[in-house]
Formats: sequence, C-alpha cells, structure tokens
Amino acid sequence: MTDTMTGSASDVPTADPSPPRPGRTPWFGPLLRRLHFYAGLLVGPFILVAATSGALYALAPALEQVVYDQELHAPVADTALSLGDQVEVAQGQVGADAVLTAVRPAPEPGDTTRVMFGEDGLGPSESRAIFVDPATGEVRGDLTVYGSSGALPLRTWISNLHRSLHLGDPGRLYSELAASWLGIVVVAGLILWINRLRASRRAAGVARPKRRQTGYRRLLSWHTAVGAVVVLGALFLSVTGITWSQYGGANVGELRSALGWTTPALDTQLTGGAPAEADEHAGHGGGTPGAAGAVDPATFDAVLAVAQGINVNTDEVEIKPPAEAGTAWTVQENKSDVPTEADSVAVDGTTLQVVHRTDFVSFPLPAKLTTWGIDLHMGLLLGTVNQVLLFVLALGIGSMVVLGYLMWWRRRPTREPRGLGGPPPRRAVLQDTPWWGLAAVAAVAITVGTFLPLVGYTLVAFVLVDVVVGLVQARRDRTEVSATP
Repeated sequence: MTDTMTGSASDVPTADPSPPRPGRTPWFGPLLRRLHFYAGLLVGPFILVAATSGALYALAPALEQVVYDQELHAPVADTALSLGDQVEVAQGQVGADAVLTAVRPAPEPGDTTRVMFGEDGLGPSESRAIFVDPATGEVRGDLTVYGSSGALPLRTWISNLHRSLHLGDPGRLYSELAASWLGIVVVAGLILWINRLRASRRAAGVARPKRRQTGYRRLLSWHTAVGAVVVLGALFLSVTGITWSQYGGANVGELRSALGWTTPALDTQLTGGAPAEADEHAGHGGGTPGAAGAVDPATFDAVLAVAQGINVNTDEVEIKPPAEAGTAWTVQENKSDVPTEADSVAVDGTTLQVVHRTDFVSFPLPAKLTTWGIDLHMGLLLGTVNQVLLFVLALGIGSMVVLGYLMWWRRRPTREPRGLGGPPPRRAVLQDTPWWGLAAVAAVAITVGTFLPLVGYTLVAFVLVDVVVGLVQARRDRTEVSATP
C-alpha cells in the first residue's frame, strides 16, 4: 500500500513519521515496513503473474462467445427437437465407446445444446462436448470442455495458466504463494498507510496521486492511491484464492468442516446413505463421472420435467444420468450470474420420484457466502459487470507491483541512499521490541505459518535474507571505516 519495495532495507523510509514517545523506541512500524518490503520484493513476481493471468481469465467468458460462436450459437427457430432426439444425434457423432455424462439444454433461443461424454484420452475433469442445434439437430461443434463450469479450450488454457502455469500440481505452489502473500502485503501496506494518514495534516492528500511531484515521491503517491482503491478487492481475491490452494486450501476445508460451514450436498442414493460433501470449486475442476449402464435418451426430457415441477426454475441447467448403479439422476441449476439460482434435485430415473432436493435459500449463511465468493472470483456471479470489475482490479494489483519495483529502482543503494523519504527503519528492530511485542509477533507468525505453510517457509527465508544482507552491510561498513585515513 505504501513505500513497498523501496530499495535495500537500509534505504527504506520510516514507517511512522509521528514522533515517538519519550524513552520509547518505535518498533512495530519499522518491522511492518521490512515485512512489506521483503514480501513485495521477493513475492512480487508471483503476484504480478497471478494478476496478469487473472485479468485474462476475467475476459475469457466474453472471448469464448466470440471465438466459439459457431459452437455456442445457432439460428433462432420456432421449433425444437426433444432432448432425447438431440442426445441421439450427439451419440451418433461420438460412437459407442464414449460414455454419456451430462446434458446442458440450450438456455436461450439461438443457443446450442451441449451433450457431454467421457472417453479414454481425456484429462482429469475433462469431457468431450457435442454442440447440437436444438431446432435442426445439426452438430455445430465438437470440443473438450473442463469442469462443471464447462470451460471451453481457450478459457481452460487461461485457467491453467492462472492456476499452475501449465506445470501441473507443482505449478500450483506459485498461485498459492501469490494468494497467501497478497493478503499479508495488502494488510501491512494498509496499516502503514493508516499511520501516514494519522500523522499527516492533510489527510486527503495521502490518498491522492501527486502529479506535480517527480521521481520517487510521484511513484509513491500513485502506489498509495491505487492501493487505497484496490485494497478490499485484493483482500477478497487473496482469501478466496487460498481456498483453491493445495496446502492452505486443505486447512480451510478442515476448518469449515469443523465449524459446520460446508455446503449441503444432494443425496443421490436410491437405497439411503449419507451424501458426499459438495464441492464449490467444481468450476475449476471436479471429476465427471461416467453413467452407470445404458441411458435411455428419452429419460432426459422426463427427468427435467419433474425437476421443473419441484425447484428448478431456470433454463440454465445440467442434467446428469446416474454415475453408478443404485443412484439417481440429478438436475442442477447452473445460472451462476444470479446469486440464488443454485437449486438441485435428484430423481429416480425408473419411477420418476424425487429422491432428494437442495434449495439454495435454505443453505447456511457461510455456505452461501462461500458459493458467492467463489463465483465472484471466477467472474460468474454478476456476469459482465463482475468480469469488468475483476479485470480492472487485476490490473490495479499488477500496477501496484510494477510501481513498487519502480520505487525500489529509484531508491536502490547505488542511487540517493539517503534521499527523499526520511531516515530509514533501523535494522535489528526486534532488539528494541518489548517482550510482549516479541510474543505477539511470534504467535501471529506461527499461527499464520501453520495455517498457510508456504507463508511460513518463505517468512523464514525472508528473515535469513535480512540477516545475510545485514551481515554483508556491516562488514562493508567496517571495511570502509578501516580504510578511512
């Protein structure tokens, strides 16, 4: 938020310009500034990549509509084939070896129906989708789609870039590092900004870019102004992004389960049994089970009609045949741009009796907030408005990193080592920290490092780097003193 990455630690301006109390050496501001500096300097590249790829991902739904216009759209007509007839057309396209896994009927006039299959050669969470004109039965396309969000190849490629740099599970460490440290850097910067705000006689000027200034001060003013705008959005992206991570995300899941904040799952067992826990992250993954045995295409129409008489009241739905013997068909509302259209129903395909239902209105508040948060992070909740806001927010976060590096370049040790910004924060500031301060810092560091393991490892690395830099500078100072006549 302020003065991030402003050069070597010895070149960073003081964190709190307000005069210290008599007899007491300030420690919290300088400590926070050092954390902000090292985190921004060393983790900044990961945050920049995540922000840039995230901005691309925000545009992906709109790009899909243009790039895949042939597959997604068809001429508007007054008549339509039954779902069963459309499924039969798609089955004729893929052959006997493909397993029918789901159908998404055309949601609006001019859209195509998506019939999805599982087959050998597909990756995890991938399906082969046949796009059928509901009026004529023409096959408009044959593409691989990803996850229950139905991402097409372009969005899938951008998603994997954002998530793992196309490096698989090892690459996910980058995004976890970025998501975890983004929130910490933002909170540290926010506190430093509040300190400057309290100490400034012109509070409004602290949050405004200074266009008449030049060099470091101008960069700092823009860094501060942009940070004040994006702070809440950056914290939101950090928190929701952690839920997708390997290590921190697992801890979040355990915490939610312990607090009873999990999302109610649809029970598809025909003979009883406990339902599995719902996966709100299915849009970024989630397997696609194969249907159990042969599926009568006509059952899709019948099951959908039953669901529409229960709690399904939107045209954007996904219908899945039984994943295994002894389970029901499911119909799930799939209209993520409306925050309440997430109902689902399980139907016995033989008797057409309702087995179970979930209604979003009855979800506990934490489950609703989780669903909304994930859909907002993916740019789905409010459609185009959400995507535009995410794009602007991602650019803002990326610009914060760039401005931080420019500030560091301006204040690097070889240039203006004692220039603008006031005296630097002291090295070894913990030596002047009261015992209760040390205890609080240690407690927070251990708690955060345990819950977010990558933060713990990198925090240790930051301390080691700071120690090494301090030893090198101390040795250099002693050398210069001994060489002075």
